[in-house]
Amino acid sequence: MTTAKNFSIKNLNLWYNESQALYDVSIDLHSGKVTAFIGPSGCGKSTLLRCLNRMNDRIPNCRIDGAVILDDKNIYDADIDVVQLRAKVGMVFQKPNPFPKTIYENIVYAPRIHGLVKTVVDADDLVEKSLVRAGLWDEVKDKLHQPGTALSGGQQQRLCIARTIAVQPEIILMDEPCSALDPIATAKIEELIDELKTEYTIVIVTHSMQQAARVSDNTAFFYMGKLIELGETHDVFTKPRKKQTEDYITGRFG
Repeated sequence: MTTAKNFSIKNLNLWYNESQALYDVSIDLHSGKVTAFIGPSGCGKSTLLRCLNRMNDRIPNCRIDGAVILDDKNIYDADIDVVQLRAKVGMVFQKPNPFPKTIYENIVYAPRIHGLVKTVVDADDLVEKSLVRAGLWDEVKDKLHQPGTALSGGQQQRLCIARTIAVQPEIILMDEPCSALDPIATAKIEELIDELKTEYTIVIVTHSMQQAARVSDNTAFFYMGKLIELGETHDVFTKPRKKQTEDYITGRFG
């Protein structure tokens, strides 16, 4: 099993055409911790998250300056294999997006591409381990060859987490992973995040301050593309250092 890694964002700036969306952001993301990105819509939190596995490469006229350091290397260096990077830095999206394949194939598809499974026994073992880690095994073990899209929304999201775990990432990025889910499914995902942080570095973007307070160890508050405040979650929510943070948390703006 891979070990969770520290991840450093250094002086990151980002532009879409001539419009700047991120301003000189620097954050250390620590292994074994959940870091939450919070702030009003359009503040740059999801944009920053997508910088961490180079998803913004797909956006025309997007330009990035600065560094994101993983394994002592800038992930924006020219010799970085982006496919391998995205295996190390997995992503769970806002809307559950299982492949249009069976539950089993959802799990083994990427590991086969990356050469992580060689035999049927390897594949069977990986499917079970990944679904157990995602808290889904008991619910689906008798329907592994049914479509992943037939599961409930909350189960689909846990399947997507299992699929992410299966390629043995070091970091897991979550972009509002519970926003499409009901409260019961949300509680299961939050419980899962708490269990997974012992093995992975987790970064979550959430519009819910209550969720950030429940699941994260550290919180970063963004406003207008700038990192306003970063600290331990309890401190950020109970004794913020910056007035903008306090205004946001107390509902005075945003």
